[in-house]
Amino acid sequence: MAGLLVLWDIDYTLVEADGVGRRLYEMAFAELYGRPLAIAPTEVSMAGRTDRAISMDVLRLAGVPDPRGEVGRFEAALTRLAPAVADLVAATGRALPGAAAALTAIAALAGRAGPRQSVLTGNVRALAAAKLAPLGLAPLLNLDVGAYGDEHEVRAELVHLARRRSAAAYGRRFDGEGTVLVGDTPLDVHAAKATGARAVAVATGHFTAGQLAAAGADAVLADLTDTGQVLSAVLGR
Repeated sequence: MAGLLVLWDIDYTLVEADGVGRRLYEMAFAELYGRPLAIAPTEVSMAGRTDRAISMDVLRLAGVPDPRGEVGRFEAALTRLAPAVADLVAATGRALPGAAAALTAIAALAGRAGPRQSVLTGNVRALAAAKLAPLGLAPLLNLDVGAYGDEHEVRAELVHLARRRSAAAYGRRFDGEGTVLVGDTPLDVHAAKATGARAVAVATGHFTAGQLAAAGADAVLADLTDTGQVLSAVLGR
């Protein structure tokens, strides 16, 4: 039996936690290499990318030999240290307007065969939890079936992983447009298109509605504040 799997991006789609990711990178780098991470924020593009891809760029720019060989150790440090930034998220982060209502509305439809929802994020899982839990969003998502940025450097590959986990958990398949990606970057859209999923883009990040439409999104929303509109876009009505 087929079902509907809704996979949410986190940063600038569900939450705004400016500075938390970079702070975690600084903490991990200092712990591993005994020196500050002296890279300007503009030197590494993060929008829509996975922590694996970002980590390799950071290590290369910081002059660490063999960045690809070091990335596993760096990701382990990110995972170990991520719980320490949860207080920073609680103090300075925020759920984006309408995010909680949208997640709640979809969760209410779940029933026996309704939509399931999780995350498809560039964050390592521990950082995803550290961003979602303090803002009250984690209970609305099954994080066990999501896919995370330390599991592959290519975002589209994470879609296959989330589908396999969800099929095992729920006993049904989420092929093709049975999967919906909701995100705020062209890379979210490209991941959906590359895997036959539907793409719902939200212009709450650094990209305009026009840029997201040009990337091929099936639906583009200004934000998540109109819950009915979000439901229509996600459910393909």
